[in-house]
Amino acid sequence: MKLICDFPSPKSLPDKYVLPPEERPCNHELRDDLSVALPVIDLQGALGDGRRQVIGDIMKAGKEFGFFQAVNHGVGEDVIQGFREAAAEFFRMPAEAKLKHYSNEHNKHCRVFSGSVTSHTDTNDIRYWRDCLKLRCYPVDKLMHHWPSQPETFRERLAKYAVAVQELAQRLLRLIAEGLGLDSQFFEGELTGGETMMNVNYYPRCPEPSLTLGIRPHSDRYILTVLSQGDVSGLQVKHKGRWIGVQPMRNAFVVNFGLQLEMVTNGVLTSVEHRVVTNSAKARMSVATLIRPNMGCRIGPAPVMVNGKTSYRPKYRDFTGTELIEAYEATAGNREALLEMFRIHHTK
Repeated sequence: MKLICDFPSPKSLPDKYVLPPEERPCNHELRDDLSVALPVIDLQGALGDGRRQVIGDIMKAGKEFGFFQAVNHGVGEDVIQGFREAAAEFFRMPAEAKLKHYSNEHNKHCRVFSGSVTSHTDTNDIRYWRDCLKLRCYPVDKLMHHWPSQPETFRERLAKYAVAVQELAQRLLRLIAEGLGLDSQFFEGELTGGETMMNVNYYPRCPEPSLTLGIRPHSDRYILTVLSQGDVSGLQVKHKGRWIGVQPMRNAFVVNFGLQLEMVTNGVLTSVEHRVVTNSAKARMSVATLIRPNMGCRIGPAPVMVNGKTSYRPKYRDFTGTELIEAYEATAGNREALLEMFRIHHTK
């Protein structure tokens, strides 16, 4: 039981992290200069006369990319960098201090794990090059006592960060609702009322980036993910059949739509596959905040998104948050496989 960040620096990749050739990133996909850029949306405009323009930009980004970068989002640089520093300090702590949080039990409120297993069924499971601190981060008062107490600043800084990002996510969802012609408060309540999850992902320097990945290709399962990716590249998004790199922007958030949102919007907005590549020069840390539904609530296409016309028939059946999680685990985050589990096949 050991985290990758506590390994002595290897000169070659241990066998259990070497992916089959067809699953490895191509050499040209490891460059930082992949050409297509994600839309960058200035959210400050949504506070005034530019609101309609911002909403239009979010809708366009959601339909074409499923992703965008948000700037002037209202979360203070001190809040973002303060928590990132505390999280980085957590991974620098001695191995024994981190490993007291180690667990492979998925339902724990806070756990550290390493090298997520691939979906291969053979006995020698292959692993991805990532350490992760996974915790429930909101509502803060209810969950704070589960968080690591070391380093000393961790809980205080996470509390500020979690509240600020939660407020940002709700602002974004109000803009999305307006863009879809829904009531601005449509996504408030049970659709976003579950305990918010956070993955603090740490990708140590990798001796052979062309042989492995940090995270497999997947779509996120819930309604919205807000990511602080720091200043080291690695996140890649599938766009028109190829992988494009998401260039880091200081204090920007990368926002992406999840499978839950795609089904609630009856396919109008898209949940796009993404992955993480590693590099040999620098460690990378990202902080992903995932807005979740209440597990027992009913989820399905919003009534305003469907009507009697053939082209607007509901594409997906209703389901619960628990069913969504079970389907996600069964399909290992594969977008098409999961959507098929909920798809309605209409007869003419």
